[in-house]
This record gives sequence, structure tokens and C-alpha cells, in this order.
Amino acid sequence: MSGSVKLVRADGAVYEYACVREPLVPVERVGFEKRVAFAAAHVVVDPMRTKEPLTQAVIDWDATLAYREYLWSLGFGVAEAMDTAQRGMGLDWPLALELIRRSTAVAKASGALVASGAGTDHLAAGKTYTLQEVTEAYLEQCAAIEAVGGRIILMASRALASAARGVDDYAAVYGSVLAQVKEPVILHWLGPMFDPALEGYWGGAGIAEAMENCVGVIWAHREKMDGIKISLLDAELEIAMRRELPAGVRMYTGDDFNYDRLILGDEEGHSDALLGIFDAIAPAASLALGALDEGDVVRYGELLGPTVALSRHIFAAPTQHYKAGVVFLAYLNGFQSHFRMVRGLESARSVAHLCELFVLADESGLLRDPGLATMRMRSFLLMAGVA
Repeated sequence: MSGSVKLVRADGAVYEYACVREPLVPVERVGFEKRVAFAAAHVVVDPMRTKEPLTQAVIDWDATLAYREYLWSLGFGVAEAMDTAQRGMGLDWPLALELIRRSTAVAKASGALVASGAGTDHLAAGKTYTLQEVTEAYLEQCAAIEAVGGRIILMASRALASAARGVDDYAAVYGSVLAQVKEPVILHWLGPMFDPALEGYWGGAGIAEAMENCVGVIWAHREKMDGIKISLLDAELEIAMRRELPAGVRMYTGDDFNYDRLILGDEEGHSDALLGIFDAIAPAASLALGALDEGDVVRYGELLGPTVALSRHIFAAPTQHYKAGVVFLAYLNGFQSHFRMVRGLESARSVAHLCELFVLADESGLLRDPGLATMRMRSFLLMAGVA
């Protein structure tokens, strides 16, 4: 028995809550047969060794890598050093490269799947760069990932968004980079709800034209494309784009609002997955994808459907702060001993928001030890002034 805990609503009202759902128990597996599924994984900060939380975080490598091993054990590939790992929000390029090096080495030793983010974030913020400088920055990070035997996710670039004056500039930079990478990459289109600095990416007067421009780059370099991951939170746009891709180029959904139906697909195709929410809902997602492998669509929906409300809550605006919810759930589930984040971003969500997360996680069967989760929730709320 986990007992009850006093939770807080958005209006400040306090109420008693006791966990009601038996936790899901996933099984170990090596990948999935019908879908490719990457979980974008968070990092665990070391609060004991971090002296300057806002500027110089120290990573707990043991806990960070242990969580990746957990994700691999459930069949997922790991999308490394991405937005979920606070890339561009405290995880700088030197720290990201160390994470990539360590994660890739562990993956290779066990035959697990990992792909890592290459971008331009080592360029100083607030400065304008030429297209050539942006290209060289991309190539520098790509070369560093390839040097450790890694696979590349080509991330959207704030520097390119600032420098580009139209579709031709995007096409030129991506064309130069793709001509020099050794293996096919996963292209990444991150929407402005995740990073406002990426507003207007790919050029054009609106989102439909931007999609057309992006598809044009993919067709021009399809031999260097494993797929594209889009995080625009627009299911219809993703489906339309999916139908325009060349044969053999995967659509990896990054839609944390509509992933259940996008992965299931329709008579014309489906999306694979590269999702930050899979970090948080790994047991449900693993079991659901296993059910899909067996052709059990009903069970797939029963497992994944309840997680959508949780995901929509975690990714509520301002969407870029979803990482706080992901890390909080890892804390509740005992994967780390604290609720502390790089750059102090544990403060990005309200107490009421995290209380609702607790309830939705329980209703989805994602509190793997309800007693521990309740105890940790009480401790968190005590520090927040809820007695």
C-alpha cells in the first residue's frame, strides 16, 4: 500500500490522492519488428559536485548511462544529446560530445542502437555567421560523432535560422553537409514551440511552404537520408509530409501530442518514432510496440492511449520546459536520487503541474513503485510548503 498524499490543484486547492493503478511490468526485448523507435533521453545532473548550477553543471555519468541501458533493455534506440538532454538549454557542445562518446561506447559494447545530435551550438550565441561558417560548424560536429563510431541526427540550427535568407540558403548548407557525411542521417525539424529561435525554419511564407522546401532537400539527397524526425505537434502536416517522402526514407514522429495514431498509421503508411516522451513512458510504449508486432491493435491502443493525456500535460506550453516533467518522473520512479536539473530547470514547472503529472502517470500505470513514488511526492511537496 502506498497510502495517500496531499496534492495541489492549479487553483491552490489541496486534496488527498492515493494511487489506483497497478504498475505496468515491461519485458526485456531487442528492438521491435514493425517500427523503429528511438527514445530521446534526459541527463542526470550530479548536484553534489555541481558548484555553479546555472553555468557549470556536472553530469552523473553512472546514472545517466544506467538510464540509457534501461531504455535499450526495453527495445528502444537512444537518440543522444538531443533536446530532451537539454541540448541548447544547458548542455553545451563539449558536454554533449562527452555524453555521445560515453553513450556510443556503451551501445557498441552491447549491440544497442544509438544516434546522436550534430548541430552548430558551439557557435557563440548572439552573433551572425555566414553560411560557410554554419556549414563548417555542422561538419565539425558530424566529424566528431563519426570519429567515435556514431550515427548522426542532423539537428536544426539556430545559427542557420538566423543566417538563411530563403530556401536556397538552407538547401546549400544541407547539401554541403550531406555530401560529406559517411552514412545516411536522420534529419531533424524542431518547431518553434520547442525552440523559438527556429521560427521560419526552411524558409517560405508559411508552414506548408517550409514543408515543401524540406521535402525538396530530402529528395535531392535521398541517398544520404535514413529519415526525418519532425516535432511540429501537427499530425495532419506530418501525415501529408510522410506521403511525400522518397521510398525508403522514414518519417520519425516527434509529435508528443499524437504519437499513438501516427505510429499506428493508416492504409497509406505509418510513422516510426523518435520521441522525448518515450523517456517518460518507456514501459507503456515498449509493451504497446510489442503488441503491435503481434498484430494486436486493440492492446496497442489500451497501453499507449492513456499515456497521451500525460504527454500532452508534460509538453504543455511553454513546451520547451517539458524536460522538467520527464526528469521529475524519473525521480519519482527511482532512476535518480534527486529532482535537480542542468541550469536549475527543475523550477520551470509549477507545483500544481507536477502534482497533475503524478496523477496522470499513476493512471497510465507508469509509477513502477507507487509506494516509493508517493513517498518522494510527499518529500517534494514538503519542500514546496505543502504539509
